[in-house]
Amino acid sequence: MEREGGGGSLFFRGLQNRSQEKMKLRKRKSTLYLGPQKSTGRRRDLLGENTYLVLFTIALRICNCFLVQTSFVPDEYWQSLEVAHHMVFNYGYLTWEWTERLRGYIYPLIFASIYKILHLLGKDSVQLLIWIPRLAQALLSAVADLRLYSLMKQLENQQVARWVFFCQLCSWFTWYCCTRTLTNTMETVLTVIALFYYPLEGSKSMNSVKYSSLVALAFIIRPTAVIPWVPLLLRHFWQEQRKLDLFLHQFLPIGFVTFSLSLIIDRIFFGQDLGTFYGSHPWHWYFSQGFPAVLGTHLPFFIHGCFLASKRYRIFLVTVLWTLLVYSMLSHKEFRFIYPVLPFCMVFCGYSLNHLKTWKKPAISFLFLSNMLLALYTGLVHQRGTLDVMTNIQELCYNNPNVSSASVFIMMPCHSTPYYSHVHYPLPMRFLQCPPDLSGKSDYLTEADIFYLNPLKWLYREFHNDSTLPTHLIIFSVLEEEISPFLISSNYERTAVCFHTHLPEDRTGSHIYVYERKLKGKLN
Repeated sequence: MEREGGGGSLFFRGLQNRSQEKMKLRKRKSTLYLGPQKSTGRRRDLLGENTYLVLFTIALRICNCFLVQTSFVPDEYWQSLEVAHHMVFNYGYLTWEWTERLRGYIYPLIFASIYKILHLLGKDSVQLLIWIPRLAQALLSAVADLRLYSLMKQLENQQVARWVFFCQLCSWFTWYCCTRTLTNTMETVLTVIALFYYPLEGSKSMNSVKYSSLVALAFIIRPTAVIPWVPLLLRHFWQEQRKLDLFLHQFLPIGFVTFSLSLIIDRIFFGQDLGTFYGSHPWHWYFSQGFPAVLGTHLPFFIHGCFLASKRYRIFLVTVLWTLLVYSMLSHKEFRFIYPVLPFCMVFCGYSLNHLKTWKKPAISFLFLSNMLLALYTGLVHQRGTLDVMTNIQELCYNNPNVSSASVFIMMPCHSTPYYSHVHYPLPMRFLQCPPDLSGKSDYLTEADIFYLNPLKWLYREFHNDSTLPTHLIIFSVLEEEISPFLISSNYERTAVCFHTHLPEDRTGSHIYVYERKLKGKLN
C-alpha cells in the first residue's frame, strides 16, 4: 500500500511539475511576444509623446509663424532683435533701457547667437535675420504646447488632455503671440515647461530642480515672470516636509547660479515708477477689458470649467487671479503682460469641453471658427503696414544704384517700425525720439511730443537747410494733409502706399506713405 501510495503521489507530483513547466513556457512566450511591441512604441516617441503628434504640433507652429505678418508692440523688435543685431554687426540703435543698463542681455543673446552663426556661414541675408529667430521661438512654443498636453495626460487622462491641447492650439491670442520675439513669449514658454516639472498631485514628471531652474531663468529674462509663480512656490514650500533642505539645497543654489550668470553676461556687454510714461489704465482694466479680450470666446468655457475642475486645480485659479490682481496695481497695463497665465486658463476650458454632452459639437465649432477668424485677421491684416514698409527700405538698400546718397526719416510715433534688424544695411536712418525723463521734470516733452504739437513748424525749423533733408520720408496717412506745404516746397513725391489698419486712432493712420525727394526736373 505504501508503494502504491508513494507511486500515486509521485504520479501527481509529476503532473503538477509538468503543468508548472507549461505555465512557465506560456509566460516566456508571452514575454517574447510583448517585447517587440514595447520597443516599437519607444521608437515612435519624441519628447515623451507620439512622433506624429509632435511633428503635427511643430508643423502647426511653423505655419503659425508664417501666418503672423503684423506688428504687435515695439518690444518684439527693440528689446530683442535690434539688440542682437547691434551685438553681432556693431551698428544699429539701442533704446534708453540699454544705454541706462536697465535690461539683461540673456534673451537677446539667444538671437545674437543665431545671427552670429548665420554670419559665419555667410547666410546673413535680411530675410533669414527676420524669420529664423521667429521660427526658433515657434519651435520653443511647440515644445511648451506638448508639455502642457503631457502634464494633463498625467494628471487626468488622454481625453481631457486632448481637449486642453485643442483649447491651447486654437487660442487666438496664443496664435498671435507665440511666434513673436517677445520676452513675454519666452516667459510663457518657460512657465509651461516649468509647470510640467512642478510637484502636483498625480504628476509623474515632478522635479524640483528642473522647475525651479526654469523659473529662475524666466525671472532673469523678465523679472515680472516671478509673479505667477508666487502662489505656486508658496504652495510647494508649505507642503514640503523638508522645508530647510528645499530652500538651502535647491532654491538658494539655483537662484545664486542663475543670478550670477546674468551678472556675468550683463558685465560683458554693458561694461558694467516709469510705467506711467507709457500710458496708464484704471485699476480694473485687466478684469473689465484685458483678461476677457485675451481669452476671447474661451471665456464662457473658462468660467464653466472653474466650477467643474477638481480641487487640485484650485492653485491654477489662484495663480490666475493673483497675477491679475498684482498687475492691476501697476499703472501701465498691456494685454501681453498676462499672456503667461493663459495656459492655466486652457486647463479649465478643456475641462469644460470634456464635460459637455448635448452642445459639444456646436461649442467646438464655435470655439475653433471664432478664434481662427480673429487669429487670421490680427495676424495677416491688423497693423501690418509697419512691417510692409520695411520692404520698401530694403529695396532702397539692395536695388538702388544711388544707395550711398540715400537716407530715411521715419516720422511716426517712436518705435512704430523695426529698425536695422529688418534692413541689415548701414543706411542712414532716423526716427522721432521718445526717451523718458529720468530727472523727474514735470513739464518734460520728448522729441516726438514736440513734433506732434506742430509738425509743420517743427519740420521747417529742423530742416531749414535743403542739404540736411532726407531722401525719403515715411509717415502715417493722418499726417499728410497737415505737412503737405512742407512736402510740396521740399519737392517730395509719394512713391509707395502700405495698408496698416482698419482702426486708425490719434497719431496712427489707416495707411503708411513713403515719400521720395525728387529733383525739380524729375517731379511727376
